[in-house]
Amino acid sequence: MSATEVLGGTGIPSTLRQPVVWKSDAMANRRKARYAADRRLQLYGMAAIAFALGFLAILIGTLTFTGYRAFTQSMVTIDIDFSSAEINRANPMESNWRAIFRQAVIDDVGELSRSEERDYFSMFTSSAPFLIRDQIIADPTILKGRATFVVPMSDPIDQLAKGLVNTDLPESQRRVNDKQIELFNQLKAKGAITIPFNWGLFFNADSRFPELAGLAGAISGSFWLLLVCFLISFPAGIGAAIYLEEFAPKNRFTDFIEININNLAAVPSVVFGLLGLAVFLGWFGLPRSAPLVGGMVLALMTLPTIIIVARAALTSVPSSIREAALGIGASKHEAIFHHILPLAMPSIMTGTIIGLAQALGETAPLLLIGMNAFITSPPDGIFEASTALPTQIYIWADSPERGFVARTSAAILVLLGFLITMNGIAIFLRQRFERRW
Repeated sequence: MSATEVLGGTGIPSTLRQPVVWKSDAMANRRKARYAADRRLQLYGMAAIAFALGFLAILIGTLTFTGYRAFTQSMVTIDIDFSSAEINRANPMESNWRAIFRQAVIDDVGELSRSEERDYFSMFTSSAPFLIRDQIIADPTILKGRATFVVPMSDPIDQLAKGLVNTDLPESQRRVNDKQIELFNQLKAKGAITIPFNWGLFFNADSRFPELAGLAGAISGSFWLLLVCFLISFPAGIGAAIYLEEFAPKNRFTDFIEININNLAAVPSVVFGLLGLAVFLGWFGLPRSAPLVGGMVLALMTLPTIIIVARAALTSVPSSIREAALGIGASKHEAIFHHILPLAMPSIMTGTIIGLAQALGETAPLLLIGMNAFITSPPDGIFEASTALPTQIYIWADSPERGFVARTSAAILVLLGFLITMNGIAIFLRQRFERRW
């Protein structure tokens, strides 16, 4: 009988009748090699995660170590006797507040030479006289006698109070001279120096002086930016997704549109900034540095992402729901807006929030449309010049003042806080309202 002869009419070739050995040494070695490869793959993945988390920890740790000092501000308490001060009580705005403040602080330390007076006066923020003036204008009864004020110290003295000035260095290598250190110690011994939480970091607008600079203008500008971006990109993105998914015929033209939408989602943000500079500012003549223009640019950048997410959400809704709605007599638009879209909305909102979070962190397009101007007051609307959190970080990072180093890191931490919050909201919405079919 040949090797190919079929045995016993069973259809099994004779070459296959020998028993298969499953426990040979060669097979054990191959199994051992496969298990080892699996373990190596797991180790590679764990190493990659540890590597990423390590760099994230280094980033957050560096920002925290550098920026935590910006969340406090050294303040000094001073007393001013207005009974003998030369003040125009009918119109306090016309008074020489710098001279009044200078005389008040010098009276507390006694006799000083002219140069020492100048050094002592520079220990306080240069805006201290006007901060006191604004408090008096808000409450004129302060002028009736002696009053106590708390004003920020200047940036070099703030660095001294926080232990960032090496007093062992020669005087020529320090921003704070020996006399200022002596006067600072006198104020500290009297209990006039405090270092409270720096609420001005959140409620003050930008300033050329680090001790007064805050993020109120940038936070307000980012709010208006995201509002314009949301009002444009959200309805337009959903409308485009509904048309492409539910109404558009499948042909070369719609395929061309889908390909370009996917390509636009990967276009660098600086390209959208150039588009906004050429179209919105150049052709339409819209105001430069306005949140309206910034929001429109970010809307163009976010729109492809929202369209893609919305289409995926609409596709995930089972076709049986669409068919059931149409089967009981609903029109196509009623089936979409009454049944399909509400079920897809949680996923759409999640993608929209993630897209807005990405837009919040964009810097390049905002720089190109001029949203890095020096703005000393928060904007009241979408047509007023403003900055945003990313551009404010860019401005502070480019400043030579040492105090802005800590404030730059603190601003980055605030921006990361907003981004984490927005992503957390997206995750919550997805887990809370997402339907699984």
